[in-house]
Amino acid sequence: MSYQTAIQEAAKLIETHPNWTGVTPEAVARTRLQNRFRTGLDIARYTAEIMRKDIAAYDNDPAKYTQSLGCWHGFIGQQKLIAIKKHFGTTERRYLYLSGWMIAALRSEFGPLPDQSMHEKTSVPALIEELYTFLRQADARELGMLFREIDAARDAGDHNRERELIAQVDNYQTHVVPIIADIDAGFGNPEATYLLAKKMIEAGACALQIENQVSDEKQCGHQDGKVTVPHEEFVAKIRALRHAFLELGVDDGIIVARTDSLGAGLTKQIAFSAAEGDIGDQYNAFLDAEEVTDGQHINGEVLITRGNKVLRPKRLRSNLFQFREGTGADRCVLDCINALRNGADLLWIETEKPHVEQIASMVDRIREVIPDAKLVYNNSPSFNWTLNFRQQVFDTWKEAGKDVSAYDRAKLMSADYDDSELAAEADEKIRTFQRDASKRAGIFHHLITLPTYHTAALSTDNLAKEYFGEQGMLGYVANVQRKEIRQGIAAVKHQNMAGSDLGDDHKEYFSGEAALKAGGKHNTMNQFSA
Repeated sequence: MSYQTAIQEAAKLIETHPNWTGVTPEAVARTRLQNRFRTGLDIARYTAEIMRKDIAAYDNDPAKYTQSLGCWHGFIGQQKLIAIKKHFGTTERRYLYLSGWMIAALRSEFGPLPDQSMHEKTSVPALIEELYTFLRQADARELGMLFREIDAARDAGDHNRERELIAQVDNYQTHVVPIIADIDAGFGNPEATYLLAKKMIEAGACALQIENQVSDEKQCGHQDGKVTVPHEEFVAKIRALRHAFLELGVDDGIIVARTDSLGAGLTKQIAFSAAEGDIGDQYNAFLDAEEVTDGQHINGEVLITRGNKVLRPKRLRSNLFQFREGTGADRCVLDCINALRNGADLLWIETEKPHVEQIASMVDRIREVIPDAKLVYNNSPSFNWTLNFRQQVFDTWKEAGKDVSAYDRAKLMSADYDDSELAAEADEKIRTFQRDASKRAGIFHHLITLPTYHTAALSTDNLAKEYFGEQGMLGYVANVQRKEIRQGIAAVKHQNMAGSDLGDDHKEYFSGEAALKAGGKHNTMNQFSA
């Protein structure tokens, strides 16, 4: 809706209520434009449409991949989008990621927890709602600043400037972008998954990521001890997500099916198989098992058949069953094909290192069956990116016959190599990793799960060292505030960022000339206008 249309519609409404004294059409129009999204479902439908368009664009051109960064607080997500708009002028193909790891580590009432689905599941939709509250407030703040400029131009009689500013309002791009939200392994059975998914969608999530681990044995994707479930159980949860989307009218909702099979050597149970070669039989074929002859089995053992052989799967004291070593990639491929055939939109293959060809080797096989298969990929801080890529370059050079005698492969992380030719080539491969992997390995979306966990720790360490050391207050001023001013960081005016100016606008709308506003000449935020 255009600025003028919004004013006209408000005027028509107010005219029918003569007792609505002091309510002006322009003020009503402004608050309506500042609150474009009335509910979380409005957001979910809007952002799902964005993601579907981005997926279609990527299918036509793999250079048009998408990106996101993980968030654990609404302010963090808000500042990312403000920064994106400031630096790039558009939020196109840039999302937010909601990480279960970050909620467990930073948002649980139990205190810091490992990524094992022990945190309160209600904290997941609560964070989605919080993120969108902050993004909507960023819209209201930025539009409010434009409205103030319109008033100033109007007071100065500068009609050209007023028209330019109104055009900016009419073409305003919201900070509200898609959130890909982590629902872990569903926090229970399919019914529990469905109920939680509804809460997440109602909060605004258009894309839900679910993994094929056992819900009550769930582990972080980059730790040991992962246990997967048979395909039928995982598909039931995919269907639960789809039902949640459809029930709430988010027909374009996105389901990201994650497989942890590459690093998972255990399964909760033997899959049900009705016929040789069905999905249950294929799952069981990967079990580590030994042939049993008559009289060798004992009471309580589980036996399966392969052809005309009777086999005893290897069962651990934990009552879990073990897969054969070296079958992880094959299981990933089967997981992905089956998930796409049963309602998933995107795939997530959790790997132990960032290696384009490793990812591509699995995606190539998936695409032989489903040609448009595409991935969401975790550019994880759990990887030592520097060491991994230096070792990749070392191995490539050695295989090509290049002299690598100046390097110790086991110590390539050393700062002694930072200025070397090998380090420079490795850094270039890191720089182009997302572009290369999107083109070669079908990765539609690149994310970093917990970047702000690390940036907060790093910046706090630096501030503590300076402020509590010899630098004192200069440690804050030189390394934080002065940089905020020089770089035009919006939060340097923290009163404005927290909504003080928005509150002043509302006071004027509600109380007119009697409004007691905070933004007067004695407000210290005026010091940052210079």
